[in-house]
Amino acid sequence: MNARVKQNVAVVGSPPVPAVRLRPPRDEDEAAFTTGHRAMGAEGFTFGLGYEPGKPWRTYLKELEDHRHGRNLPARHVPGTFLVAEVAGEIVGRTSIRFRLNDFLAERGGHVGYGVLPQHRRRGYATEILWQSLIIVRAAGVDRVLVTCDEDNAGSRAVIESCGGVLDSIVTVDGKPPVLRFWID
Repeated sequence: MNARVKQNVAVVGSPPVPAVRLRPPRDEDEAAFTTGHRAMGAEGFTFGLGYEPGKPWRTYLKELEDHRHGRNLPARHVPGTFLVAEVAGEIVGRTSIRFRLNDFLAERGGHVGYGVLPQHRRRGYATEILWQSLIIVRAAGVDRVLVTCDEDNAGSRAVIESCGGVLDSIVTVDGKPPVLRFWID
């Protein structure tokens, strides 16, 4: 376990970072969620894992619940949980937490994947989302956590390192952009 202790320290003259709350998506989140899914999709990032426009919302929520319990998993998937990040009642991002790794996740995906919606970036939310995700994955028994990011994503690299990530390797598969692999103890 990382000996580092996280502290919420306010810098004089800067506004406090509003509290981020991770929670499962709810019935009433459909409109905000689909808007976020479109916004992130425009950047090539999948916001709603397994979500497809037009899929009935309740069907999607049921799939997320099944996924959490390891039921009816699609190929290449492992049990995990998908949570939205909320600040003051508004969805600002999301996290996907996997409780074990398969070959793909061990190479490119890791235990935790997170994202912050474009209009909410550079406010400290990504760091808080990852920090809370680490607490959840560790509570599930994972002591050493793998987190990855694209090599050209300096913001995500800084977030991972600020949460204790130590660069392990850089992988390139099938001509895709290089991925940085970090372990957090």
